[in-house]
Amino acid sequence: MTLRLYLLRYLEILINLNNKDKIWLSSPHLGECEFEYVKKVFESNWIAPVGPHISDFEIELSKRLLDHHVVALSSGTAAIHLALILLGVSSGDDVLCSTFTFSASVNPIRYLGANPILIDSDLSSWNMCPDLLEKAIKDRISLNKKPKAIILVHLYGMPANMEEISRISNHYEIPIIEDAAEALGSTYNGRPLGTFGDIGVFSFNGNKIITTSGGGALVSSNQELVEKAKYLATQAREDKPHYEHTEIGYNYRLSNVLAAIGLGQLEKLDKRVEQKRYINHYYRSHLNQIKEISFVSEAESSFSNYWLTTIILQKNSTIDRESIRLRMLEESIETRPLWKPMHLQPIFKSFDAYLNGVSEELFNHGLCLPSGTNMSNNDMERIIKIIKSVYET
Repeated sequence: MTLRLYLLRYLEILINLNNKDKIWLSSPHLGECEFEYVKKVFESNWIAPVGPHISDFEIELSKRLLDHHVVALSSGTAAIHLALILLGVSSGDDVLCSTFTFSASVNPIRYLGANPILIDSDLSSWNMCPDLLEKAIKDRISLNKKPKAIILVHLYGMPANMEEISRISNHYEIPIIEDAAEALGSTYNGRPLGTFGDIGVFSFNGNKIITTSGGGALVSSNQELVEKAKYLATQAREDKPHYEHTEIGYNYRLSNVLAAIGLGQLEKLDKRVEQKRYINHYYRSHLNQIKEISFVSEAESSFSNYWLTTIILQKNSTIDRESIRLRMLEESIETRPLWKPMHLQPIFKSFDAYLNGVSEELFNHGLCLPSGTNMSNNDMERIIKIIKSVYET
């Protein structure tokens, strides 16, 4: 396709976007409850980086996480950064990390000058492959470079194989940072994700299952770690009547206003998980007759919040991921390819990676479907009709 034809086609799509109702991938879902909490913030004039709603939000989140200690932060990325600092990671250290993830899982490793060692996925959960993880650890130890931490990601809300990965972590005495940014409400053997590792991390970005607009949290059963994280997140200010600092700190605390939104959102978490799972079931039941489309499924030990419903298109089919994505774009429907693995990203391509090809195949043939909890059945029927029409032409 020539550049001129491409630009004309793109312009046509943009014009069509203005004429059709937009369906977003996963838009925020707010209601009166959140408004009432924020109204109380304004009435009490707690429009500050601190306030009672932050503590209340941390307490309520803790109740859902086996009473783990919680510090509310400005983002999940900030939580990973602080977690690495708390575990003593510094320049030149190796940190093992899932390659099939968003760059926010890996960027904080580089903030500290450490080296990400990227680990590919297993085919069943799409998360870190335990066999490759153990191989990487043995290799690094043989080079006298024992990794300082493991950043494990629960992608799209699907639990990783925590039994095997925890065994490996314990055997080699390498702590786990559990990136559960997409997995609030998911469980493994009945236990909430984010509570298996030494430190758990959550995100409350606008597209997550609950949101504080922007925000995140660091959680741990170790109270000292969480208190140190809270200290570092508030510019490492000492307990003095004046401003005094003995360490480098960060402006990473969640604001009181955003915590108020989070309190309202937490009240609806169970309903949000229920709706996400309903959306996943609806797509499966209406697309299962298309043999070229498959879904990732829960293991017997896993319960997924199905933050986003994802599909894999059959390799070597005449219909590829872009065929469906562009067709959806024409209809003002947002879809997205699965995460491009970190070992394929220009910024990380020079770092060591332990690969089996799974994440590349998933990226090449996978698509995220709209999964917002404020979607209607009519929205899903519209999406399904378009997918079916692509295969019927």
